[in-house]
Amino acid sequence: MKKIRVMIVEDSLVIRTYLEHIIMRDPRLEVAASFANAEDALKKIAVILPDVISLDIRLPAMNGLDATLRIMSEHPTPIVVFAANVDSDELNISMNALKAGALTVLEKPAGVSGPDYERIALGICDQLVSMSVVKVVRQRTARSLTMVGQKTSASIFASTLAPTASRVVGRSDRFRVLGLVASTGGPNALVNVLSKLPANFPLPMLLVQHITPSFLLSFASWLEGLCPFKVVIAKEGELPLAGHIYMAPVDRHLRLEAGRLSLSDSPPVSMQKPSGTILFQSMAKTLGPRCLAVLLTGMGEDGAIGMKEIYDSGGHTL
Repeated sequence: MKKIRVMIVEDSLVIRTYLEHIIMRDPRLEVAASFANAEDALKKIAVILPDVISLDIRLPAMNGLDATLRIMSEHPTPIVVFAANVDSDELNISMNALKAGALTVLEKPAGVSGPDYERIALGICDQLVSMSVVKVVRQRTARSLTMVGQKTSASIFASTLAPTASRVVGRSDRFRVLGLVASTGGPNALVNVLSKLPANFPLPMLLVQHITPSFLLSFASWLEGLCPFKVVIAKEGELPLAGHIYMAPVDRHLRLEAGRLSLSDSPPVSMQKPSGTILFQSMAKTLGPRCLAVLLTGMGEDGAIGMKEIYDSGGHTL
């Protein structure tokens, strides 16, 4: 079986050596090249042609965001971003890297030993394997991160949602809630979709976004700054309000029951917790034809079964 070729871009010698070690011992992966800075990586990427790139967000000189912009405009390649701090401007850079075309953000390992070593190592390798098969497209992206000269799949999708949004605003009695589910590539898609909705959108929005748990709070804050809605982490028993986005919390399923939010610690569905299918199934059961569901970009099948149930119950699906 052909191994997946990984390019590592990491300035810390300790972390770079750690990544090289866990990749080389995984039978699915091999290290195609390893660099301490983005400039050297960019010089060689056209020759190396990696299947996936492990990219540190905080690099000397050119940072991970600038590197992502260059890679996605010159040599589109799946990118997994690593960030160390989730409560600083490093997280904002990471989120913008996702908006620029990176596929996911992982928390940089705190150390190279310890009781969680094997679990963390396997998780990193699994992500590299999963992201390596994602088909990425060239991003003509300006420094402002505004797409120029090209419509992305997310922006095309958002344009199809706009007429539906107008009907929802005009017929708020038709629908009661909007459910959204996203995984890989979700942050970019979410921004494209949510920014197209009017500020007076009359429905509460329930969101399941698969993301590294430690980034959830900062992601909610980042998303709120890019759309006209209040973004909060869902709480048990909460009554969802129009113009608010309620995100599923870490390691809990989000449901809608009797018009209120419910959180569940039941097992993962489609290897995901929170699961989009759980959310959609609860919407179908509670609201039937009065719910609107949007399934965005991602890996795997999470959300598909639940969306089918909404469709069968007469709800509107996109």
